[in-house]
Amino acid sequence: MNFDAARALQLLRIASGQPEAVFRDGQEEAIRHVVEGRGRLLVVQKTGWGKSFVYFIATKMLREADHGPALLVSPLLALMRNQIAAAERMGVRAARITSDNKGEWDEVIAAIARNDVDILLIAPERLANDRFRDEVLARIADRVTLLVIDEAHCISDWGHDFRPHYRLLERIVRSLPRNLRLLATTATANNRVMDDLKQVLGPDLNVSRGDLNRPTLALQTIRLPSQAERLAWLAEHVAALPGHGIIYTLTVRDSIQVAEWLGSRGLAVESYTGHSGDRRPALEQALLDNQVKALVATTALGMGFDKPDLAFVIHYQMPGSVVAYYQQVGRAGRALDAAHGILLSGAEETEITDYFIDSAFPSEAEVEAVLGALEAAPRGLSIPELLGSLNISNKRVKKAIDLLSLESPAPIAKQGSKWQLTVAKLGRGFWDRAARLTQLRRDEQAQMQAYVRLTGEHMAFLISALDGDPTAITGPALGPLRAEPDAALVREAIRFLRRTSLPIEPRQVWPAGGMPRYGVKGNIPELCKARAGKALCVWGDAGWGGLVRKGKYHDGVFSDDLVAACVSLLGEWNPRPFPKWVTAIPSLRHPHLVPDFARRLADALGLPFELVLAKTDARPEQKTMANSIQQARNIDGSLAALRPEIPAGPVLLVDDMVDSRWTLTVAAWLLGTHGCTTVWPLALAQTGQESDES
Repeated sequence: MNFDAARALQLLRIASGQPEAVFRDGQEEAIRHVVEGRGRLLVVQKTGWGKSFVYFIATKMLREADHGPALLVSPLLALMRNQIAAAERMGVRAARITSDNKGEWDEVIAAIARNDVDILLIAPERLANDRFRDEVLARIADRVTLLVIDEAHCISDWGHDFRPHYRLLERIVRSLPRNLRLLATTATANNRVMDDLKQVLGPDLNVSRGDLNRPTLALQTIRLPSQAERLAWLAEHVAALPGHGIIYTLTVRDSIQVAEWLGSRGLAVESYTGHSGDRRPALEQALLDNQVKALVATTALGMGFDKPDLAFVIHYQMPGSVVAYYQQVGRAGRALDAAHGILLSGAEETEITDYFIDSAFPSEAEVEAVLGALEAAPRGLSIPELLGSLNISNKRVKKAIDLLSLESPAPIAKQGSKWQLTVAKLGRGFWDRAARLTQLRRDEQAQMQAYVRLTGEHMAFLISALDGDPTAITGPALGPLRAEPDAALVREAIRFLRRTSLPIEPRQVWPAGGMPRYGVKGNIPELCKARAGKALCVWGDAGWGGLVRKGKYHDGVFSDDLVAACVSLLGEWNPRPFPKWVTAIPSLRHPHLVPDFARRLADALGLPFELVLAKTDARPEQKTMANSIQQARNIDGSLAALRPEIPAGPVLLVDDMVDSRWTLTVAAWLLGTHGCTTVWPLALAQTGQESDES
């Protein structure tokens, strides 16, 4: 097919909304390469270069020449929403089939059948979905004229955002007709990633690679170990910085906490995480429209989010790799003369990134346990059944299942809702790949730690790490921001951290299989259900968390400061009806620790204390139980009421730590069955096991 340069330029100007727009270096050549079918192409260009213009203009030109639709594999919903909006501006009819629009699938499938879709966007996980493969992919496979793999570094074992289901693309690519156009794009591919992509996408892969320097971006690193110091720094500088931006955090909990702190200082900010659900499009639009000063976001807001005039990107903690950091900080300054990229480094970040590295692959023992459980069940096991038979966390069981099912040949396969063994055996290559990736992530973590220690030449460091040319670095005339936080603001941040509390949501249903020793299953009766409770802090975290840990494992008693903190928490919480008495969760290991604290708290509240529950036998600590079903079974039958009659009024039920909530659930049920139907749980600390996203 011949390439019409004038039409391509016209489409660029329509899409960009700029009548005088011209192509950037390499854009027109990439579009021509795809349209003329010159072979498979990998485009490696920095964020903001306009990679989406390449595939949307190419798609539009191919469709105008009566070619079939394009299929775009894209990793994030936020990215897809931006892509669809960009496509529609130039008249490209884009549709998506994702986990969050299942109600629209039938309509999209019908539109595809009518040839009314120019480009279909999917997440890589759709490729493993039977309905998608049977009802969509099978119908259009022979008509697809272009396969686009966006954020192609996700294919790579070496890539910073490895998504297991991207491995399915390798099989699809190998089965493609040689004349099918294939375009892969990414902003972050060092030489190792490039070599890996050539193995997956073909040795004859053509590469278009541009300059990585971001001349409008002023980079700076500031080491502030404590969260209070970083919160204080943010309160001072985000308010003073011109324009709008993104503040990245490593965890959901930190995103929410930072947003609440900045909100309490009068700043218009919002938390944006994978848990934001249906609010995510509105939050993205609020930032695009400058209705918020910043979004405090996890990596859920990442690749492809396009606001060219972002004035700053600030990291609350160090990300795990240079490629991840370059990808995120590169959101800023695309259409500005100058923008800030600030990395605040804290004491907790290594523990968090260690967790991400350690949990990326299941252990050999965990995989052997999963395969052993399936071998013992010829008819197969569902995920809940696996959790019931294995003391392995829900996330790690699912991770093992995902990775095993994506092997070729796969040692397991799904039949209905159950997983079964196949005749294939797990090869040693699985573990070699896991070991290689784990070591690479350790190396990347060390590289980022070196970046944090820099006092200058930040952009040169990033470009060198990405195997680019660091010899011609230019930057904006922006001086560094003051590194020392304001002492008064630090004190305010400490008070804020000690004021915050976390919700304890009541469980509504007994675990799968029920609680046999108590003889209960199904829904928990309303009168025997705990009310929504509160946890004072996160275990070991800033604020009160360190003091809780010290009291439990060093002092053997919780301090009076924690009593006072809980009194203040009760005053702000003000549950209604207010408790008329206080009780505690019993323990055989630490028989006096929690009752002593609860008794002192009751005295401070002017309420009576009564210990009405007893531990009937010794069980392993709940923290040794790796998933909710195991935790429920560990508590089944282990608590009992000390006497048949207990006070009937509303009660404050005190424990030191809450993780699975099963101990509080059973205790509330026991109290309810003995006439106390209003139970308010209060825990000193939440372990956080159920909360964060990676």
